[in-house]
Amino acid sequence: MTYLFATTLLWAFSFSLIGVYLAGQVDAWFSVLMRVALATLVFLPFIKYRGIEPKLIAKLMLIGALQLGAMYGFYYHSFLYLSVPEVLLFTVMTPLYIALLNDVIERRFNPQFLFVAILAIVGAVAIRYQGIDENFLTGLLLVQAANLCFATGQVTYKRLMANRNIPQQSVFGWFFIGALIVASSCYVLFGDANKLPSTSTQWGILIYLGIVASGIGYFMWNKGATIVNVGALAVMNNLLIPAGIVVNVLIWNRDADLLRLSIGAGVILFALVVNQIMAKRVN
Repeated sequence: MTYLFATTLLWAFSFSLIGVYLAGQVDAWFSVLMRVALATLVFLPFIKYRGIEPKLIAKLMLIGALQLGAMYGFYYHSFLYLSVPEVLLFTVMTPLYIALLNDVIERRFNPQFLFVAILAIVGAVAIRYQGIDENFLTGLLLVQAANLCFATGQVTYKRLMANRNIPQQSVFGWFFIGALIVASSCYVLFGDANKLPSTSTQWGILIYLGIVASGIGYFMWNKGATIVNVGALAVMNNLLIPAGIVVNVLIWNRDADLLRLSIGAGVILFALVVNQIMAKRVN
């Protein structure tokens, strides 16, 4: 759990840094590319080329492409449609997706997930009940797509590395290489070269996000995921939400509508409680 707690502290600032200093100002695909490229450079010196099964390398690259490359694409663009607290609250579905994907892999099905998902969506709508429009729905869908990518990566990485007696830092570079292929391809196809970072603050934030939040953070998070059980992993995913909101409201967004956020968050948290109760009954 230590790895997961430490990463939560690192990532608590990432949401606000992206939403305040990068979203709408720096091309989202360039931000993704820079973040992934710097993270890749962190692990290149440790990468092991010999004695690693080609299948393992391919699987790690696929996981990185999905959990990081594709996820960042959806995630960064969601800030164009939603506020930082909204993005954070809408990530609450990630633990649900982790549990659901784990059940799918183990060929089980719990109908409770559909009910809980609908309840959580009601909570999301409550946050913007006076301003639900096409942009809001687009942002909500983008966050859910990012959640699915992140959840799938965590579950598959945990299963892939289980019982493998190899230092994870020696192969984690392949994870970032897979993400880099996606990020660089998307920037070439969709990036806007006219919206590159224009200030030292923006460059500094990108360097921090790439080296610290992504490079160190994702390694610690995925390593932690291999140590804890699926239930603990799901819970730790949601610890990031209050941490990120506290940082955002206290430092950058002091005029946020706390009442509306509280109502929506309450409904979403109630959905999680319902999920926990129903899960215990099933088990």
